[in-house]
Order: sequence, then C-alpha cells, then structure tokens
Amino acid sequence: MFDFDQVIDRTGTGSLKWGKYTGRDVLPLWVADMDFASPQPVLEALRRRVEHGIFGYTLAPESTQEAVLAYLKRVHGYEAKREWLVWLPGLVPALNVVARAFGEPEDEVLTCTPVYPPFLSAPGWQAKKLVTSPLKLEGGEWTFDFDDLEAKVTPRTRAFILCNPHNPVGRVYRPEELKRIVAFCEKHDLVLCSDEIHCDLLFDGYRHTVTATLSPEAERRTITLMAPSKTYNLPGLCCSFAVIADPKLRLRFQQAARGMITEVNCLGYAGCEAAYNEGEPWRLQLMEYLTANRDLLYRFVQERLPEITLRPMEATYLAWLNIEGLRELGCENPHRLFEEHGVGLSPGADFQGPDCVRLNFGCTRAMLEQALLRMEAAVTTLR
Repeated sequence: MFDFDQVIDRTGTGSLKWGKYTGRDVLPLWVADMDFASPQPVLEALRRRVEHGIFGYTLAPESTQEAVLAYLKRVHGYEAKREWLVWLPGLVPALNVVARAFGEPEDEVLTCTPVYPPFLSAPGWQAKKLVTSPLKLEGGEWTFDFDDLEAKVTPRTRAFILCNPHNPVGRVYRPEELKRIVAFCEKHDLVLCSDEIHCDLLFDGYRHTVTATLSPEAERRTITLMAPSKTYNLPGLCCSFAVIADPKLRLRFQQAARGMITEVNCLGYAGCEAAYNEGEPWRLQLMEYLTANRDLLYRFVQERLPEITLRPMEATYLAWLNIEGLRELGCENPHRLFEEHGVGLSPGADFQGPDCVRLNFGCTRAMLEQALLRMEAAVTTLR
C-alpha cells in the first residue's frame, strides 16, 4: 500500500507550485503537479543512476526505448517502432517545435478552447497565427464544434493541436469524435498534433484512444506527444517523447527542433523506464485516491457551493469549475477572492475560459478538505 495521505513538506525545495505563495497562508491548488512521492521503483532507479556518479550527455538507452514501446503496446494497443520515437525535455517545447516546423510566418495553427495555456502561446512564439475554436456543450459534455472549425480553417492553416484527455475540461474523447477530427485534418491537409500526456489518468468507465491508431491516415499525419510526468509525478525529470510514424513528418519535426531542444537528462530516462516497467501498482492506487478526491469535490460543490458548477470529469486531477454564479453575486474576480481566503487556483482566463477556474486535487485529502472549507468561507462573504 502507498500512503497518499502522507504530508511531504515541499517548501524550500524550489517547487514552482509551492513557491508561488511563499510567506502567505495560501494552499496551492494550481499548477499540474501532485503532492505525492513518486513510485518506489522510480526512486530506486534514480538512486542507482546517481550512484554511478557520472552525469554526461545521454542518448536514450535501449532499455528505456524498449520500456516505452512495451508500454504503448500493452496499455494502448499501439505497436510503434523504435525509430518513431523522438525524445524531448518536455511537451511544452514540443508544441513550439510543431508550431515552428510547419508553414511559413503568419501561417495558422488551430486549436480548441479552453485549453492548456502553452497551446495558445506556442504559435505566436514561432511567428505563426493562433486560431481558436471554442468547445461546445452537447448533452451535458464538452465536444468539438465542427461547424465552427470549418468556419475557422483557412488555406493558411497548417496544423491542428488536440488535447486528449483534455486539460482543463477533463474529457476523454470517444473514437467517433477523434475520427471526425482526423477526417477534418485530412480534408484540409493539416498536421495533427495530439497531446496525450494525461492518457493514464482516466476514471473508471473510460478508455483512452491513441489518435494515431484509428487508421493508416491518422497515423500518417499525427504527431503523438506523451510522457510519464503527469501520471507518475515526474515533471521535474524533464523526459517526454513524440511518436511520429511518417518519416517525412518526423524529419521536419527533428529539423525544427535543432538549436531549440536539448537532450533529455540521464535521470529522466531512468525515471521513465522504471515508471513504465514497474509503476502500475502505484498508478492503480493513485487512481483510487484521486477518484475519492474527485467524489469529495463533487459532493462539496453540489451541497455547499451551489453557485459553482462542476461537470462530470472523465480524466485528470484538474477540475474545471464554472464560477459565473459568483459574478452574479457581484464578485468581479473570483480567482482573487479565493486567493484572499487562502486557496490558489489557476484563473480560467489563462485557458481562454474566463468564466472558470481550475483546481488541482492531486493533493492529500486533508489539504483538499481544508481548501474547500476556505472556498466556502469565501463564497459566504458574497451571499
């Protein structure tokens, strides 16, 4: 058994998440890393690598590549080949490489909002034009608005960036939805970049579909982005990978990365290999814990925060809370209100979702309970 209730003091460690509110009594439930120790096999693998004592530039070890390929086949039914793997120090750089690789300056990159902020910034950093299409609510769940996508795409659109499972709305897109996205990209000859970093953080009843596995055409035009970092709480190890089956597409990606992307460090490879080979028991217990946290959050919002709406979540530990009801009570800045009452959330405006905030419940249950009580106290001041 793994003790996810253990409180680990992260102050003074350089933690981005906890450092933001240094000196303030604010519980940080914003950036997407968890407050849980990583799996023991990962820690042991890192210790062994550290004991070697030399930390030079490192290529992906054969054993790490085999671990990734075995994971893709075992968990997702994706029979990838070793030469399809492109190693990266993170998926945010990968989004920038995609924006850089395809098209000329002022060509367009299309994505759906609300979405993880680097989706929105990468095109501009690479001299491309960002075009967005808002997700729509249909049958109580978020999905693509294909009429709007058709209205937004132009002859200068070069790539579509997909987030699945979706951050921040928590959707796991069904195969039929993804097939329509592939058909849309095929119709307009778009490169399809599919960020699937949350693919192993699914709640019971849902199954992830790797977009590239849907058809030969999907595989030909898709750049799949993955990493063990979100699932096994390893973002600081900076180890991610792209899976690109088409050799021409892969070459363009690799050429665009030159001078911008550095090697993955040796500890990143060690952690990645151990996570995929030996981390499954830890992951299963993590999902049980996150499910209980999600259910606690649901109940609290429904029973004690009726001004806030939380739609059913299918994946991730990131809850997308609609706070329009607080504005109706006269609160112009709910994000600031919660900060003033000791809870640090991610403002929805950063995701192009200004009527929401994002809450990270990848924390101890005691911390989540304390945060929810503080949020209730904040809302009470408006009633």
